[in-house]
Amino acid sequence: MADNERLLARERLQIEQIRALDLEELEVEEVDDDYDDSSADDAPATGRGMADEYTFNTCLASLHTYLGEVEDTHHRMAFLDGGAVLNLPIFYLEGVVLFPDATLPLRVIQPNFIVAIERALNQVDAPYTIGVIRVYRDPDNRSIKFANVGTTAEIRQFRRLEDGSLNVVTRGQQRFRLRRRWIDVEGAPYGEIQIIQEDVPLRAPRAAFGDLAPFSHRKGHNFPRAMPSHTSRRNSNGSMDVDNDSEPNSDESFESALSLTEREINRSAIQTSYGSDVMDESTSSDGEKSEFQSQGSQSKDSDSTDSLHSCPESLVDVGTSSISEMQSSKQKDSSICWRNTDSKQIRRVPRAFWPYWVYRMYDSYCLAQEAADMWKQIVGAPLMDCLVKKPDLLSFYIASKIPVSESTRQELLEIDGISYRLRREIELLQTVNLIRCKTCQTVFARRSDMLVMSSEGPLGAYVNPHGCVHEIMTLHKATGLALIGSAVKEYSWFPGYAWTITNCATCETQMGWLFTATKKNLKPRLFWGIRSSQVSDDLH
Repeated sequence: MADNERLLARERLQIEQIRALDLEELEVEEVDDDYDDSSADDAPATGRGMADEYTFNTCLASLHTYLGEVEDTHHRMAFLDGGAVLNLPIFYLEGVVLFPDATLPLRVIQPNFIVAIERALNQVDAPYTIGVIRVYRDPDNRSIKFANVGTTAEIRQFRRLEDGSLNVVTRGQQRFRLRRRWIDVEGAPYGEIQIIQEDVPLRAPRAAFGDLAPFSHRKGHNFPRAMPSHTSRRNSNGSMDVDNDSEPNSDESFESALSLTEREINRSAIQTSYGSDVMDESTSSDGEKSEFQSQGSQSKDSDSTDSLHSCPESLVDVGTSSISEMQSSKQKDSSICWRNTDSKQIRRVPRAFWPYWVYRMYDSYCLAQEAADMWKQIVGAPLMDCLVKKPDLLSFYIASKIPVSESTRQELLEIDGISYRLRREIELLQTVNLIRCKTCQTVFARRSDMLVMSSEGPLGAYVNPHGCVHEIMTLHKATGLALIGSAVKEYSWFPGYAWTITNCATCETQMGWLFTATKKNLKPRLFWGIRSSQVSDDLH
């Protein structure tokens, strides 16, 4: 009973403190404590809420103005080659997963890390570059663990304060694997890293799909034996041929990404499928089969040959023995089958072993479009049309902003392959619904409560005066959280808002902060910043 009374008293105090912020204009929305799956499904799938009425400039949060004036380094380092091995100063951050192209602010206070920054500013191999690795505690024995995959960060801005500390703004660059780590003589943490070679976006081979030419005369077509030219392939209208001038769009680049064994399997599969598609799907008649058997001779009907779409280069001759067997078994029923066969069905014969939807499952551009559409539906902003054409950048962007736990985001960082990362992100976007406390599994928000308060998205990294970096997701509504202390205006991550510490009302774990407007014309009037390190891995 005492615990229940304490929780009720704390929730009443929370409501009173919110109402006391602005009695004239502030309206507190009553939130149901009972979050269930059915209510979450009925909620609007957008994180903007009343975004059209907001007056806060989201660009201010991404500038990290709370760090004061910082000097631009005016240095942009070229990307390192994949597989390159080098030594870098390493920053080990708890509760933070840095992705390429994401912003990371740092408040460097400890002397050994100050030395690390100074080394990074003057090093020759990779100037203005540090490595960032996530550290975490083992859930069993609470010992400190180090992740094996991290991200290089380029120092974009910094400022040296009078007390010797540094304010630094960095930008994620490239993924790396940590080979070994040590502490140098001055106490600076160092590590030997190897840059990860990123793959190129995959596109399904255009020769794998497309309509075959109309069978205007079932005995008058011929199947070419010679490999098609690049010109003929460019003129074909395959259903996957989105950009004819794009190099990743060619079937040669698709096969070049495969190992020797995979290439042989793929070609064998195409050969087998081609034979079965032509002989089984179209149920060729005697005249066509005889022409199939005479593929080695020169075609007598070049016009019929030219009317066909180009066949994949990996096609090989169909064995005459197997054709003879099929010829004898199907000769009697050929005329009946031809009468019952739809001509449209014949024209839709695939040119590869796998059907169309299988290739779409691993086509980076198709996956990027699907992920972008889901992100826009859930979050609402910003627009991602420009990133759809760059699936690698899109995969990193979503991974750095998706409102999941840090361990799940570390999993996304460690995935090699753009298509595999996008597929995992689509799966997460489909399952992310209820947001729970990591300690007690209490539900305090749903995905539709997400709010974009920064131009970089609904989740970002911020640093407090003590040098602790927090990745927070912003929500316009939450429940089951208790306010601790009074609102503070100084060192606010969002200009114009005061912050108040919030704990989970059930387990008393610090979940984040409540941000309240200090000016009457600033909207939204309040929102929540929840630490991603305190979000449960249970996403369902």
